[in-house]
Amino acid sequence: MHSKEIENILKLEPFKRYEYFIKKAADFEQLWTIVDEEGDYAISEIDEFSLISFWPNEEFVALDLEQGWEGCRSLRITLDDLRDDIFDIITSENYLINVFPINGRSGFVVNLEEFKRDLNEELEKIE
Repeated sequence: MHSKEIENILKLEPFKRYEYFIKKAADFEQLWTIVDEEGDYAISEIDEFSLISFWPNEEFVALDLEQGWEGCRSLRITLDDLRDDIFDIITSENYLINVFPINGRSGFVVNLEEFKRDLNEELEKIE
């Protein structure tokens, strides 16, 4: 990605970044998250909620890794992996999904049902 494109996307409000994320995840059938040294998903806490974070591109993850996630690394996830494994983890742990956080601040937070609905609607547009 060009630095100007990254800069423009980072200026978007959280919901607009969420819409951008959904389109990119559907188009490329992948997304990115972060894992710790042991390979466990990095989970953040806001109030009494636990969140797993997703980004549309590795470049955006790299920007957030500089903000308090030292020792963590990015991990590419296919949509099949998401459906087959990660949705079960999100359900069993009662995680919310933090989509496209930036600069150490949360992104657009949704529950799993909202996330699935929006992603599936976008995938249907592509088919």
